[in-house]
Amino acid sequence: MTLPARYSYPLSGLLLLTLLLAFPFLSSAQQQATIEGRVVNESAEPLTGINVALEGTRWGATTNANGRYSIRNIAAGNYTIVASSIGFQTRKEELSLNAGQTHTWNITLQQAAYNLDAVTVSGKSELREVEEKAFNVDVVNAKKLHATTLDLGHALDRVSGVRVRESGGVGSRMNFSMNGFTGNQVKFFVDGIPIDNFGSSFQLNNIPVNYAERIEVYKGVVPVGLGADALGGAVNVITNRYQQTHADVSYSYGSFNTHRTNANLVYVAESGFTAQINAFQNYSDNNYDITVDVADIETGAYDKNREVERFNDTYHNETVIANLGVVNKSFADRLLVGITLGQNYDEIQTGARQVSVFGDWHRKGNLIMPTLKYQKSDLFTENLDVSLNANYNFGEEQNIDTSHRRYNWLGDYVEYEGPGGERSYSKYKYQNNNGLVTTNWNYQINGRHALSLGNTFNTFSREGHDPLNPDDITNDQPKKTRKNVAGLSYQYSREDWNVSLFTKHYFQKNIYVQSYNPSGDYGDVAYRDRTSNFSKMGYGAAATYFATDNLQLKASYEKSYRLPNSNELFGNLVNLEGNIELDPEKSHNYNLGGSYWMDLGSGHRLNVNQTVFYRDASDFIRTKLNTNQTQQVKDNLGSVTNLGLESQVYYQYQDKLAAGFNLTYQDLRNNTKYVDGRTTESVVYRDRIPNMPYFYGNANAEYTFNNLWQNNHSLSIGYNLLYVHDFYLYWPSLGTNSEKLAIPQQISHDITITYNLGPTNRFQFTLEARNITDERRYDNFSLQKPGRNFSGKVRYSF
Repeated sequence: MTLPARYSYPLSGLLLLTLLLAFPFLSSAQQQATIEGRVVNESAEPLTGINVALEGTRWGATTNANGRYSIRNIAAGNYTIVASSIGFQTRKEELSLNAGQTHTWNITLQQAAYNLDAVTVSGKSELREVEEKAFNVDVVNAKKLHATTLDLGHALDRVSGVRVRESGGVGSRMNFSMNGFTGNQVKFFVDGIPIDNFGSSFQLNNIPVNYAERIEVYKGVVPVGLGADALGGAVNVITNRYQQTHADVSYSYGSFNTHRTNANLVYVAESGFTAQINAFQNYSDNNYDITVDVADIETGAYDKNREVERFNDTYHNETVIANLGVVNKSFADRLLVGITLGQNYDEIQTGARQVSVFGDWHRKGNLIMPTLKYQKSDLFTENLDVSLNANYNFGEEQNIDTSHRRYNWLGDYVEYEGPGGERSYSKYKYQNNNGLVTTNWNYQINGRHALSLGNTFNTFSREGHDPLNPDDITNDQPKKTRKNVAGLSYQYSREDWNVSLFTKHYFQKNIYVQSYNPSGDYGDVAYRDRTSNFSKMGYGAAATYFATDNLQLKASYEKSYRLPNSNELFGNLVNLEGNIELDPEKSHNYNLGGSYWMDLGSGHRLNVNQTVFYRDASDFIRTKLNTNQTQQVKDNLGSVTNLGLESQVYYQYQDKLAAGFNLTYQDLRNNTKYVDGRTTESVVYRDRIPNMPYFYGNANAEYTFNNLWQNNHSLSIGYNLLYVHDFYLYWPSLGTNSEKLAIPQQISHDITITYNLGPTNRFQFTLEARNITDERRYDNFSLQKPGRNFSGKVRYSF
């Protein structure tokens, strides 16, 4: 891939500057010791996930796919090193480390001849390692949710600072909000690969939580390894990477005729050949009851607050992700060639508000995306790790609106003569041709110094036609974007603290047409080609300090940019109108927080997290209603600030009881004093940003009865509470108190009961009840969500 010339001098100059900054520290890098090595089994096969730690300290590591590990930044002294994992006999050895020494410890673990009821290890889990990074990051252990019917979107709705808002039930349009930033201001990744423009067949709220091993939520400041133009944070879904042959299948059925199926099948041969298939489907009638004002189809008179059933809201999707390749080879730790295939069908019940109701309008689409994934540690030289990912989406989407009717909420309709649709007479079929290439290079210079270089290139081109409107020349107009985000970071680490410095380059090129009147006569329209370019540098830093082994402090800052995406520029042909005049967003993001881990003894543990954040954004892209109030449109708001606080408390007693809560308060304000060139202060200056929750939280608890009735049988009872304080739908300073519309306070209670059979939860049976008090819940311009609903799930894995 050849980048434009403008990329050459900033990155090379920054690389030189980073090396110059690093040079004064190089002489001190050898004052700390390093332990590295490889762990294999009795057949000399590498073992992954083995915990290797220095007993009684916080120094530890986990072996990778090649069985290798490395523990760095160790103070000189005498230690006991321990290698342990469930199913293997623990190995210990005494050793003495000198300053600057690199000690190699290669070992062979023997399989344990007995089952361990409980194992305590000193090494850190992958979740803990991510949480201890300098970045403000939360980690969701998705494995603990595999027995539930949650999708990835609803799993994230339980994270501090996060709100997931939907326009309805299963498969409905999702809006993700984090620390006041929403929608595309937060970027989503799967294994570090951006999932922009994957189409409606692959969205977070139709992907089962079983697809993930863990979910990393980066708030405000995003590492360069996730190469994207994220304004307010990023979500990285880490998928299950089984090193052995494995199968995990599940099926669930619930209210509103909802069916969900998931199958994860992995085959790994002794030669390293691997085949993976992950398949899932969702189906729902979404025919839940809502309370609305029903218009008489003849007179237009409204029957207030009537309970009706949704009737044009069926959704289903089917997706298969297949990969073939090799693992643990000399030329590649992981080399996979694959394809993702998917399809979906979506009936559209409402517009941007519930006063709009449709009875036949629907959409369908498919996903055809070949993929390439490559990873290699120690490429060319020791400690140089490289990854490359590439994909191209050939999928199509179609908007079908051919019924010339007007419906009300009872399903009554008036039919009109001649051709027409409920909103726009259309069978428009289009391709969002989307290509993506990401590369990451990570080099560990020595025990203290490391460099990372990442680049993400994205191309988009919408092409389509409408057989009902073959002469509509707007369908043939170019709608293209080219986007590249490159980043370079330097990390310096010591025993108790580390700091990362980074810079990013953002580039976007949009190609489109603009209409004009060439003659001045009414109705005379012509089009001219237009191109817009954007190129800016961002930068930031993140640092963390362990005041004690149990107290961690964090601080981070980033000047970030977010480039408008294709749907915001060109529309999504459903309820989002395009706005080609959108400007990129800019934000200064600050985070300051701390975490404290407390061992209360006798199996009681407590974890407390506190974070203060501040966002100062310019040209803030927000959602508003368009001119005729039937669609949403994106618009720039000159200046927006947000000062907020997050609190999390988590308690655990042995392997029986876990409970916690999180609360988020954010003061998201319009800081635009003058608008449209006026010299008088805006009426809504310093108002809260409307239609945005500002105080919300979650609470949860789970108790497990172990060895119930017989060994290896357990019963878990879980509870989750969602709270959202009421907030205004429109600007608080506009209108009288009686005219102001508010989305009311919302409280939802969920119960989950899971019965586990087998030593590794081989069989799981789950019953769920959501919104058990049948509260009215609203999102996205007061669109009502499902009430009380039930589901059951069965899962089998081996």
